Amino acid sequence: MLKLRELKIEVGNTLTKKDIAKKLKVEPANIISYEIKKESLDARDKNKIYFVYEVNVKLKDENIKLSNNVTKVLEKHYEFPKSDVKDANIIVVGSGPAGLFSSYLLAENGYKVTLLERGSKVEERIKKVEEFWKSGKLDSNSNVQFGEGGAGTFSDGKLNTLVKDEEKRGEKVYETFVKFGAPKEILYSYKPHIGTNILRTVIKNMRMKMIEMGVTFEFDTCLTDIEIEKNKIKSITANNKKYKPDILVLALGHSARDTFMMLKEKNINMEAKPFAVGFRIEHPQKMIDESQYGLKYAKYLEKATYKLTYKSSNNRGVYSFCMCPGGYVVNASSEYNRLAINGMSNYERESKNANSAIVVTVKKEDFENEILKGMEFQRQIEEKAYNLKKGKIPVQLLKDYLENKETKKLGEVEVITKGEYEFANLNEILPNYLNDAIKEALPYFGKKIKGFDRSDAILFGVESRTSSPVRIIRDENCMSNIEGLFPCGEGAGYAGGITSAAMDGIKVAEEIHKYLNRKKDL
Repeated sequence: MLKLRELKIEVGNTLTKKDIAKKLKVEPANIISYEIKKESLDARDKNKIYFVYEVNVKLKDENIKLSNNVTKVLEKHYEFPKSDVKDANIIVVGSGPAGLFSSYLLAENGYKVTLLERGSKVEERIKKVEEFWKSGKLDSNSNVQFGEGGAGTFSDGKLNTLVKDEEKRGEKVYETFVKFGAPKEILYSYKPHIGTNILRTVIKNMRMKMIEMGVTFEFDTCLTDIEIEKNKIKSITANNKKYKPDILVLALGHSARDTFMMLKEKNINMEAKPFAVGFRIEHPQKMIDESQYGLKYAKYLEKATYKLTYKSSNNRGVYSFCMCPGGYVVNASSEYNRLAINGMSNYERESKNANSAIVVTVKKEDFENEILKGMEFQRQIEEKAYNLKKGKIPVQLLKDYLENKETKKLGEVEVITKGEYEFANLNEILPNYLNDAIKEALPYFGKKIKGFDRSDAILFGVESRTSSPVRIIRDENCMSNIEGLFPCGEGAGYAGGITSAAMDGIKVAEEIHKYLNRKKDL
């Protein structure tokens, strides 16, 4: 089999066997089959936008000239470490991507796993979240942040990652998602996404299979205590029930603030880490499409995304984050009297608006570099956001934000949210040095995307959960300073999205397997 790279097809046309044959300089009849392995988009020239493909091709006669773009296939696939399985009582805390994939890989390789999740299973969680958006009645344990699937369940379901994947863990993640109902194009798409609606089904299907594999799920079960003796885990407590794990995986979400406080009390090594906070901004999706693709190609391509960065004069990074094409701004609160927002899209990305977080870096020195001070910083701005309009999402036009005055009426851009909103002045939420950085960046972003800084673009507050404010320190074998305790995923500070969290879950499963086999050999 051959690998063909750099095969360009102008947008609006479909890749065919004839295109592949022409690139390989063979007759179409010589091609037995082909498979798209990678798709990217070259939109540098708006007058000529191409899809660029990498394709595996099987020929009847492969005796053709090879080159940099035509090579023999040397594919590597994911493999779990090979060795005997050791019986162990493994408990995983958290059913986000990290916890799910850690549990799945361990179960797939013969281990018995109990998975504890403070929130509800996805079917019940959806009902609670929709009730919250409608009435404002919050369940602090089962919401947009907590519950089966983690925070990513109510997101765009983006699967992009910048993590290097030499071990093919990412490939394993994509293949697993497809196995449980995700669209097959995520295996090669230049911007793979599932969407919140399909992701919910994938998660449920994955759970049902894991139960068949022997995994025990305990929902609405919150970890409240870890008992440590001689630097090992003696027991844990969840819902007043004691468990005695040999292995404990902490696959926490970035919003597990009460758990972080408990871990600090137990002298589990942690450190503060920088993060970012800011607002969401909403524009017409059609405007973003035409700016990114041009009028000629916009109708052929999926809803456009963007990625923007800026360095402010006060030495702050300002950037777009978690961009949701055709999406919704959602109330993503998880604590009483505090308000946080996020973005969400269905697979179809059918909303008229695009939204993205515009966030600015918060440095460790901004909160004294103490372990939980960053978490308290987040809480303080969430309290301010909540108090502005008694828990409703505060909304402001871009022009009014720049002029530091409360909005009175909308322009042409329509507010599209999940959860109630009211006009407010977002300047009251963040410290001035963060507001100043964002205000400086917005006109610059308007030069990159036409209309981005339009006066009636809508800002929403507050985006405060971009990443975990702490890192649970682990060694090269993914173990913390407590023997048998494995921090994992985004909340522990080792990932930044669905795919990277799932990959970290796989990595931790591998290290648990190695650890148990090392112990067996002693």
